[in-house]
This record gives sequence, structure tokens and C-alpha cells, in this order.
Amino acid sequence: MVCSRLTSRRSNSLLLAVCFGLSASAALAQDVVKFGAPLPLTGPLAPEAIKQQQGYDLWAEQANKAGGISVGGKKYKVEIVYADYQSNTPRAVQTTEQMITQNNVNFLFSPFGSGAAKAGSSVSEKYKVPTIASTASSAQVYDQGYKYLFGTFTPNDTLTTPLTQIVKAKAPDVKKVAILARNDLFPLAIAQEMEKSAKANGLEVVYFEKYAINTLDHSATLSQIKSLAPQWIFVTGYINDLLLVRKQMSDQQIKAGVLSMIAGPAYQEFIDAAGASGENTTSAAWWHPAAQYSGKDIFGTTANYVKLFRDKYKSDPDYAQASASVSGALFQMAIERAGSLDRDKVRDELARMNVMTFFGPVKFGPNGQIDSLEPPVFQLQGGKPVVLSPALIKQGEFRLGVN
Repeated sequence: MVCSRLTSRRSNSLLLAVCFGLSASAALAQDVVKFGAPLPLTGPLAPEAIKQQQGYDLWAEQANKAGGISVGGKKYKVEIVYADYQSNTPRAVQTTEQMITQNNVNFLFSPFGSGAAKAGSSVSEKYKVPTIASTASSAQVYDQGYKYLFGTFTPNDTLTTPLTQIVKAKAPDVKKVAILARNDLFPLAIAQEMEKSAKANGLEVVYFEKYAINTLDHSATLSQIKSLAPQWIFVTGYINDLLLVRKQMSDQQIKAGVLSMIAGPAYQEFIDAAGASGENTTSAAWWHPAAQYSGKDIFGTTANYVKLFRDKYKSDPDYAQASASVSGALFQMAIERAGSLDRDKVRDELARMNVMTFFGPVKFGPNGQIDSLEPPVFQLQGGKPVVLSPALIKQGEFRLGVN
């Protein structure tokens, strides 16, 4: 049985759901490992949360089909406890604590995004609960000296630097860059890395501005950008933000040689909604289904993971879904290597992890952030993402010009 669909309550109470048909009585009758997954299943971040839920569910389903997680000669079923924190970071912190103190989860997946992951990590560190953040890349998440937090996204500059180098090499006439960033931890942090990358490569940043969360009109800002005539426009935010910016760019007939958006173009929802206006938009992400890795995790090869995802969800996985799945797989490997559910032993196994997975090579640095991946840079061409780098999975060449 798969996880029931979650909806939010009108009150501030948290809605919890147990996945894979493990009722409360059944959970008492068998050995289980409980994972807490606080997610923004309603509110503006809901599209991203659904992706994470899909990734976690696919891993749990595969783990349970194989009999569960092996712990000291016994098999433990995977149980995931979800809670909707309604795209509200303070509520994400409350949810995280409730999962530990009331729902008695063994281990945690972080709330969505760098901002909420950083906030929630203070709770999991307090209770010494090993936690994997599957959607947090900003350095500010990992500079706290925490020992129980691990992340599957490399630092933000691993996206902006190769993107900038490609543009510089392929479009030498691009000299001026305008940057527009959602005023939120991850989008702002990656915009700041873009600014550094641009300046380091001899480009002039003629505009850098932040927009507030839940902004519904960018027309004045875009008009100002248009007046500066940048050859490269770089925008950060989440799916709904970026679709709105792209629409209003079209309304004002703003054109540039290069348009980059992070992280929307990595999602099929963005590609479908943007249509022709998304053509030639560049972006970068931490994983792409074109990768060809042969892993030691439960999924094995990248191709097998993609097949399982397609069979279950009838679509191709993106980096957010794959990161959620590999987070579960990493927990599984760490628990099995520890031969125990002891949190400190599992934490130590995560800290020494150095393994190939369907997601790529995974090794966590001293601060808990992965330092072993080379994220793909891609461009939407013909309505599909085409990988431009790294060379190992390259699919095509960079194209100049945006509709």
C-alpha cells in the first residue's frame, strides 16, 4: 500500500501520515525504522515538496520490497512520517521537534530548502538525531559546526562557476549581467555566488536586486533591467517565481543573449508551463537522468532508478526527486553498516561514507556537505534539457539567444 495523500488542517496542528500501510497496531507488531520528513505540502513551496515525497516514497517502497533494512541480522520495515508545515519556516522547526519528541522517529530528513533546513537542523542537533538534507546547498547551512547534519547538494558555486565558464567560452560578446534573486536563503546565496563567478570571469554585474517572497508583480524591476540592456539575465527562485518572471519578461519583450534560471528549468512542470518561452534557458542542477553511474545502493544504476521512477510516476525524475531517494538509500547503507539503530553509530557511518550511488559518488566533507559531485549544467533545447557539462554526460552544445 502506498502513502495516503496529505492535506493540511485549517488549525495550526500538524497533520501526520504513516506510509506504506503500516498502521499504528501493525507498527507495534513488527520491527520498523521511523524516518521523519517535514515538508511544505501546502503553500507556495508545495510543488517542490511533492517531488521530495515522491523520492522518499520510491526509496521506501524499494527497501520494503526487499524485506526492509537489515539491522544486526534482523529486517526492519521502513516507515515514513510526513508532516505539512505549510511553507512556513517557524512551523517547520516546530514540526521537526514534534517528530522527535512525540512521533519518536529514529532519523530525520530535513525540511525543504536551505533556509528551513538550517532552522530545523538546530533541533536535530539538540537531540543528536542524524539528519540528511536533500535540498540544501548553501554554505550557511553547514557552517554551524554541527555533527548530525549531512547534505546531498554540493555548494552553490559548483553550479554557477561552470555555467559562467561555458557562457564566457561560447559567447565572448556577453559582457553585462543582471541578477534578480528571491530573498530567501538558497536563491539569494546562489545569486551571490553568481555575482562572484561573473566578476571572477571579467563580466560586469550591472544590476543585483532581491525580490520578496510571494512577490506577484516583477514588472517595475524588469523594466529597470531592460533599460540597462544586459546580455545575460540570471534569476533565482522556485518554480512559481520563475514562471512569473519569465511571463512578465515576455510581456515586456525583454530579450537577452543568455537567460539563466535556477532552479525551475530542472523541473518538467516549468518546462511544460514555460513552453516556447523557455527555449534556450540555461540552468544547473545536482543530478540529471542522463548520468550513468553504477552504484552500491539499493537502486544500483542510474538507468534502473530512472526506470523505477518512470514505472511508478509516469515521468522522468529530476534532481530533487533523485536527491530525496538517495538520501533514504544513504541512511539505509549507514544503518546496515552500523548494524544498529544507535544514532551515534549511524551518524559515524554517514560521516565516513565514501560510496558510489545511482546519484553519483557520495562523500561528505568535514562540515557534513557532500564534496564529491560534479553537477550538470544544461539548457532547454526543443523543450527538453540538454546537458552541456560535465563531459562525461554531455549531450549537446550551448546555444546563444532567448525567445
